[in-house]
Amino acid sequence: MIDGTTYTPREEFDHVETGTASWYGPGFHGRPTANGERYDQNDRTAAHRTLQMPALVRVTNLENGLSTIVRINDRGPFSRGRIIDLSRAAANDIDMVRVGVARVRVEQLSAESRAMKDAALAGGGPAEQRAAAEQVTGGGRRAAPTAPQASASGQGTVAVPQPMPIPAQPPAAVQAGWPSYPRGPAVATAPTSGGFFVQTGSFSTVDNAERQRGAVRSYGASEVTQGSVGGRDVFRVRLGPYTTADAAGIVADRLRRSGYGDARVVSD
Repeated sequence: MIDGTTYTPREEFDHVETGTASWYGPGFHGRPTANGERYDQNDRTAAHRTLQMPALVRVTNLENGLSTIVRINDRGPFSRGRIIDLSRAAANDIDMVRVGVARVRVEQLSAESRAMKDAALAGGGPAEQRAAAEQVTGGGRRAAPTAPQASASGQGTVAVPQPMPIPAQPPAAVQAGWPSYPRGPAVATAPTSGGFFVQTGSFSTVDNAERQRGAVRSYGASEVTQGSVGGRDVFRVRLGPYTTADAAGIVADRLRRSGYGDARVVSD
């Protein structure tokens, strides 16, 4: 149960859906996923609310025709309106890292998912599961051509799964998918005007607020703002601003999945 909504995982082998995808990376790299693996943003994996783990799906960006194939090994996204959360490598395949979200079609690969299931039940880890899936098609789906090529189904192009270095810190210009990191000391200020923010907590002392700000600063530009509730001073920790509610929602979703259950989108 997440935010009052119950999600029931179920085993499927012919799942198809269309909706909005997001991606996650810097705040989760190296942390445990829902199935106990360590999340690797360089790997082609994804989080889904209900599909069994493992399962293999093709994700096609309906805005540009690019596709990637990912293994489901995590739960999410739990923000309204999104159906799958891709690793950074997978998001890069379909050219959605910069914008943060994309409208996609998710198509489960039935035979490969069944092969992965058998490998997992036999005690196989991620490598064994991948090998089992590749045996179904002779490894063809995992081949790495030198340039994008037409898909066998005629539905757009397939992104080249090339190794992709991940920077130690994201470029400051990327805001929606990978917010910039703050520089300099924290200061309790009046709220920044305009845009959307993610509020992670409200505290009665500035010291407690600064402590949380230090904990969440890797998720984006942060600030401590001072306000008043019932005649008493409060100090709020916020990330942002973001230009759209959807961009802020991506960050709020990542924070809630990291244990900050009070994270919510606010606007001025």
